[in-house]
Amino acid sequence: MSETYQLRCRECGKFWGNTPKSFCEECFSPLEVAYDYDALKKIARKENLASRDFNMWRYSELLPLPEGFVAPNSAGGTPLVAARHLAKNLGVKNLYVKNDAVCFPSLSFKDRVVATALAAARRFEFRTVGCSSTGNLANAVAAQSAQQGFDACVFIPADLEPAKILNTAVYGARIVRINGNYDHVNRLCAQIADRFQWGLVNVNLRPYYAEGSKTHGYEIAEQLGWTLPDNVVVPMAGGSLIGKIAKAFRELVLLGWVKEKPVKFFGAQATGCSPISSAVKNGLKRFDPQKPNTIARSLAIGNPADGNYASELIRTSGGWADDVSDPEIVDAIQLLAETEGIFGETAAGVTVGVTKKLIHAGRIGANETTVVCVTGNGLKTTDAIVSEYPLTEAIAPRLDAFEAYLDAQIGASAAAAKV
Repeated sequence: MSETYQLRCRECGKFWGNTPKSFCEECFSPLEVAYDYDALKKIARKENLASRDFNMWRYSELLPLPEGFVAPNSAGGTPLVAARHLAKNLGVKNLYVKNDAVCFPSLSFKDRVVATALAAARRFEFRTVGCSSTGNLANAVAAQSAQQGFDACVFIPADLEPAKILNTAVYGARIVRINGNYDHVNRLCAQIADRFQWGLVNVNLRPYYAEGSKTHGYEIAEQLGWTLPDNVVVPMAGGSLIGKIAKAFRELVLLGWVKEKPVKFFGAQATGCSPISSAVKNGLKRFDPQKPNTIARSLAIGNPADGNYASELIRTSGGWADDVSDPEIVDAIQLLAETEGIFGETAAGVTVGVTKKLIHAGRIGANETTVVCVTGNGLKTTDAIVSEYPLTEAIAPRLDAFEAYLDAQIGASAAAAKV
């Protein structure tokens, strides 16, 4: 499989073979994995999937994996939920939630990208791996490093949610907290990767890492019966995921696995960190960096690496980008939970909240097939909504006590209904 891909500059097109490198030394633009699709057509067969487990490795020929690669875990393979109750609430019909809140092993879509990054780390003989992270990536690196025997060292902003820090610490990774935002952390990690020759998954392994996101798109198409949706709504932090879903769809068309059709891509951000959505709404070709200020810390990247590519994709697809405030994020988390029984993190609140705005604005049609991407689990960001659910007073273990409690609840509900 290693002969079917290599790194290529996204701007000047120069090829760089396969090496732990993320930028072109000729023009300093980002590198991406480019494939020999004529070769892939000979080895990647849709009919072969029937005998494979439903996880990200069923698409292994379409990923940058080394010769002899053996999958170490079963990341991916998450549900596509027909969100009928949420659809009714929002006034549409064909609404789906791609639920990576239950992705294995660390409950976010970052398990997909870490899986391909660590395959590259093994190929390049790194013993220590790490990342700059807003939380979910640190969880995924720590968990999979524990599985595969890597030494892990992750770098995070100091104000990260306690649950996400705990979800990293439990796997035994070293955690370095930085007094600064994600962009400060990421700049430091670029220096660390060069100095210590470590495999930092979203720095020197970034081109291989990003390819794991394609499996989110492959699964959507397969779960829709090998058809493409009309719309996809994607949360945006660094801006890579939305582009990789689009790449996955293009590849499936090239391989003849799905019929070509226009798909509109919609980007979702928090108002407190919305450089990409602001660029789209203001018609800018390049975004203006922002200083993050939002409860959606997993999306709090003010200088997104793939921001300009994301905004171009959104515009050329006929989609749109929008953002929601912190109170709207909380409301949308609750809406998703109360309608579909899915507890998403703050990024899910962003995506559902923006979907609601897009529908109400008429940008998403009532009869169109729309997929909303939920990328992380709500148990990681409980601090964002805990104040909404104060503990009720405990009652005595007697029937009369329960009846009094029930009468009080019914009375309170009746009073609220009159307001």
